[in-house]
Amino acid sequence: MSVRENLVNIRERVRLAALRGGRDPLTIKIIAVTKRVGVPQIMEAVEAGLLDLGENRVQELAAKVPQIPSNLHWHMIGHLQTNKVKHIIGKVELIHSLDSWNLAVEVDRQAARVDKIARVLVQVNVSGEETKYGINTNEADDFITELKKLKNIKVEGLMTIAPFVDDPQEARPFFRELRLLSRELNEKISGVELKHLSMGMTNDYEVAVEEGSDMLRLGTAIFGARISRI
Repeated sequence: MSVRENLVNIRERVRLAALRGGRDPLTIKIIAVTKRVGVPQIMEAVEAGLLDLGENRVQELAAKVPQIPSNLHWHMIGHLQTNKVKHIIGKVELIHSLDSWNLAVEVDRQAARVDKIARVLVQVNVSGEETKYGINTNEADDFITELKKLKNIKVEGLMTIAPFVDDPQEARPFFRELRLLSRELNEKISGVELKHLSMGMTNDYEVAVEEGSDMLRLGTAIFGARISRI
């Protein structure tokens, strides 16, 4: 199927999942993951009405941004090294992968340098897998409380990556845990509004929607197998 056809299918699946979860489908944002996807394919998604693009790699993001219409919104969704932060501040709408104090300090510093407020999500390793980045769930309260000290960062929510499993239903407990954690932190931490949950990828996005995600990070579901280059 074409990118446009894939998006028609995805939007219908998201709509039905939202209704199952008692939610408004229009509140759910589809972010097209452009890792190893060429600009022509990206433009197919844009022409099909997609406004949000997510990149895992700073180098790819920097190469693609000048080639894509400026009215689109870029999201940094991959692991971010402190020495790469300066290359994305001012280029991305939202950083989904804030996962350490050192990274937060550098994001704050670079944002202040260009007089910006960096919008971020805190990445939480809900599954506890050693291969995944993110803070532990029991550290989230203290970590987000500390982030309030940084004047050029605005924490807007949480992000997680569920374990890759054959049955998407097995991811449900991890999405539910992040949703409940977000609710708990909103009640406990004054001055912070965690309004976004970035969770759900190609293999599990419908379950993520049912559990409260409002940002889906979809690559293969939109573009198919990724063989293109910039």
